[in-house]
Amino acid sequence: MCFPRWSNEILDEPRRTPLEKLDASPGQVDHLLNELNRRFADARVDCFETLVGLLTNDPGDRHVIAADMKCGAEATVTFNLQHFPDAALDTWNIEVQYPDEFLVHLYHLNPDLIVNILHEQAAFVVGILAQLLVVLKHGAPNFAQLALVSRKPSST
Repeated sequence: MCFPRWSNEILDEPRRTPLEKLDASPGQVDHLLNELNRRFADARVDCFETLVGLLTNDPGDRHVIAADMKCGAEATVTFNLQHFPDAALDTWNIEVQYPDEFLVHLYHLNPDLIVNILHEQAAFVVGILAQLLVVLKHGAPNFAQLALVSRKPSST
């Protein structure tokens, strides 16, 4: 089982990226962050700052691993693998996974559940699953392919 965890600093990126790179409106970004915090009320990690000095990964991303250490996380999911080299994390037993790898792993744990969630997300965001998979294919191609192969929602 996995649980999302984040700090205010970690949420700065999903605040910045949609505004700067995806032409999202401030209202859309606020809605996303409010939903994340509402749906995952226990996800907040605080009081990790003293751990930052122990880390040797990229200085701009040390807060991520410090937050992981504070909450006992076993993995960090990021597109930015180069800022989290294995040698810098081995001491802390924290694995870094690319989002595609993480989503493929989740899929294999419970394919029916994941496909149902994708159908729900597609209906809310873009209308149909095929459209959502086109978007997902850019950042998570292996996951999108798995979902494409098993597109039918289960009846459970």
